[in-house]
Amino acid sequence: MKKNKIISIIAAIILTAFGLLTLYLSSSILFDWFGVRAKQGNYVLFIVGTNFLCSILYLTAAYGLYKSKEWTFKLLLTALILLSIGFIGLLVHISMGGLYETKTVGAMIFRIVLTIGFIRITKKLLKK
Repeated sequence: MKKNKIISIIAAIILTAFGLLTLYLSSSILFDWFGVRAKQGNYVLFIVGTNFLCSILYLTAAYGLYKSKEWTFKLLLTALILLSIGFIGLLVHISMGGLYETKTVGAMIFRIVLTIGFIRITKKLLKK
């Protein structure tokens, strides 16, 4: 098996795990599974919605990465754009005195950095 294929598989597995975790956490709040919404404190609904959309993009991109599809890059770039817009919206929400959890800021920065990392990996693996 080629080195790039092994890296693609590992990256796809990690992206799948991250996508599934994101899907579970965001949908738990959106659909109030197991009473999670009450335990989350001051969540910001549009950030939860953004994360939910990105989870679907992550899972689809993981498949694309595994199958070496060129559209994978575009999906991850779309996720990055959504996260960036969401983060800017979060900063505006905070500056206007909106309620939020401090961990949300760190989580958004982590997601953006991780998505950039997956974009770079995808670009390297799929360039022809």
